[in-house]
Amino acid sequence: MEEKCSPKEICDKYHAIHDEVYKWFDIKFDKFGRTSSPQQTEICQAIFHKLMKNNWLTENTMQQLYCDTCQRFLADRLVEGACPTQGCTNKAARGDQCDKCSHMLNPTELIDPKCKVCKNTPHIRETDHLFLELPLLKEKLVDYINDTSVAGMWSQNAIQATNAWLKEGLKPRCITRDLKWGVPVPMEKYKDKVFYVWFDAPIGYVSITASYTPEWEKWWKNPDNVELFQFMGKDNVPFHTIMFPSTLLGTGENWTMMKTISVTEYLNYETGKFSKSKGIGVFGNDAKNTNIPPEVWRYYLLTSRPEASDTLFTWTDLQAKLNSELLNNLGNFINRVLSFIAKPAGAGYDSIIPDAPGAESHPSTSELAEKTSKRVEQYLDAMEKVKLKQGLKSAMGISSDGNAYLQESEFWKLYKEDPVSCAIVIKTSVGLVYLLTCLLEPFMPSFSNEVQRQLNLSPEENLSFSDGKGEIVKAKTPWDFLPAGHKIGRPTPLFEELVRLAFKIFLSVGHYYTPHNLQWLQKDENVSEHRKKYAGSQAERRSQEVADAEAMKIANQLKSTTLSEGGSKKEQKKQSGNSKSKAAEAEVSIVKLDIRVGLIRKAEKHPDADSLYVEEIDVGEEAPRTVVSGLVKYIPLEEMQNRKVCVLCNLKPVAMRGIKSHAMVLAASSDDHTKVELVEPPADAAVGERVTFAGHSGEPEASLSGKSKVWEKLAADLHSNGELVACYKDVPFTTSAGVCKVKTLANAEIR
Repeated sequence: MEEKCSPKEICDKYHAIHDEVYKWFDIKFDKFGRTSSPQQTEICQAIFHKLMKNNWLTENTMQQLYCDTCQRFLADRLVEGACPTQGCTNKAARGDQCDKCSHMLNPTELIDPKCKVCKNTPHIRETDHLFLELPLLKEKLVDYINDTSVAGMWSQNAIQATNAWLKEGLKPRCITRDLKWGVPVPMEKYKDKVFYVWFDAPIGYVSITASYTPEWEKWWKNPDNVELFQFMGKDNVPFHTIMFPSTLLGTGENWTMMKTISVTEYLNYETGKFSKSKGIGVFGNDAKNTNIPPEVWRYYLLTSRPEASDTLFTWTDLQAKLNSELLNNLGNFINRVLSFIAKPAGAGYDSIIPDAPGAESHPSTSELAEKTSKRVEQYLDAMEKVKLKQGLKSAMGISSDGNAYLQESEFWKLYKEDPVSCAIVIKTSVGLVYLLTCLLEPFMPSFSNEVQRQLNLSPEENLSFSDGKGEIVKAKTPWDFLPAGHKIGRPTPLFEELVRLAFKIFLSVGHYYTPHNLQWLQKDENVSEHRKKYAGSQAERRSQEVADAEAMKIANQLKSTTLSEGGSKKEQKKQSGNSKSKAAEAEVSIVKLDIRVGLIRKAEKHPDADSLYVEEIDVGEEAPRTVVSGLVKYIPLEEMQNRKVCVLCNLKPVAMRGIKSHAMVLAASSDDHTKVELVEPPADAAVGERVTFAGHSGEPEASLSGKSKVWEKLAADLHSNGELVACYKDVPFTTSAGVCKVKTLANAEIR
């Protein structure tokens, strides 16, 4: 109605849009079909006839909402009202379901219902319908659920949602509707009705297979040789664990029933829920239009997959994950390894993978191999159990381990000082790069293909990790993944280019931001623009686009208007001076601070000051730095030992009660200064690596000048946010292993 199209035109339009979006997202189907097909009508009606023949269907009169103004029975989603569920406060529940409490509803149950089209109050009218007798099918259904939920390792939320329906007591479910669009009911009495969408929609899985191959029954009526996995949001669970299985069981035929179901909770958008019907959130076509590459979206959405509880999509989190996890961790590791191999002889290996005899007895390498083997086992276990988020985390852990291994080996020094060890480190690291392309291929296929191109390998050479091939055991010797003498291709930065080029995004009318490392995403006003852009119905979005176009037109007219040359020279000079002053202020960048990941090797009380600790902190240099910190009354001595911290390394050394401090440990403080917590890098962060800030590039000053007050100016914007992430303004402290955090102090200043 909003788009002034017929239902068929809407289906044609969105089927094409969805197909294009899935292709863009690198999601591949043997057949991307639809339920408005002859096969759907044929199979749906055949199943209906079987159910009727087996006496699982009954006729009954029911009450439905009828709108006198619109002169029709109202479809479930054309009615809104207050949810009748006790304790639920949703005033805009739909006629079929409440989005807030997830209860299934009938339109007549709504309190104070309104027609969504004309906003008038509909009244109840009686009409005859057909019902699937779920209570009579309960015994068959419960047997199926009890057996399959265990064998198929159903996710806990799927089991809970299913048991909630069973506990409430199954009721006959109406399978017909007074509509024109849908699969017609093949009975003369009901010729003007169609099947209820949640009766016929799951049958679409079968009919789309039938439109792909005439041998569809080899898949759908072959339970001994076919396993069916299904993925969905939690609000669709009852249709797939109660309704659809009951329908198939009722036919008495040997159907392939669902074995495993993986259910997600809600991915919420900024401050509320995604809603297709209300146009709130970023959907497939929106994601494509942002110019953010598909592998970035895929990675972010899978790391945020709400497998056990609701998760939240925010633009700032997207930015932080890209920079800390894809760019600084994964991209950095791969590029460092391949770039070093590609360097000419004398500086690298002239693109030839070196041999690495004795790798198994190299201490740090054998330790890494053990870690890698465990991570691969965790990855395979997670993937078998359809815990995709955990699988991805395990794979990315290998990249973090690789980064730490590289950093701690100081391979650039080994190349000259210990060539044998350097060859071991590099051959092992390039083996990890190859391993990562295989593990990450399901998550980011285009990324894996690109890295394999840089390795001069074909995708056909991917590891399958099948037990028969012994590929799982290979993870224990990562230096053997790729042969010595193999020539790699030309390495190029993987995610850096994506950040610089692909994030040239049109955020608000007439304003393009050409960012460095997602600079646009750090600005509150730009995030706000995205919130506005992806909120409201399709009609509201179009209205906003028209209004924005008009605003741009006026803005352009103002730009072309020549202002009168008024004002004295003195005023002009003053304005010029102000501009220079503001420019000077703008030059104070967070990159001037040399903040590094440090490891406290030893901490002890200051011999001449009760409130001070003296620490020996490794910041990636030849010798640890001596640092004096006033933390005695806040952090016990035992908690100061062998822990990673964020260290400001370019303050001028200062003597504190006779001991010179050569750096400063960063900590968050409560408003009343009664509680202090250290800013902690992730456990996998490499010692000595610089903490970065997305959108800010450059080198730190060798030593901060006291006169310029750089530290004082920048310190005012250092704080922890509501999620305990350490930030400069709204930009997280970022390492190759993730963002830096504090334990409990939210919205606290960092000094």
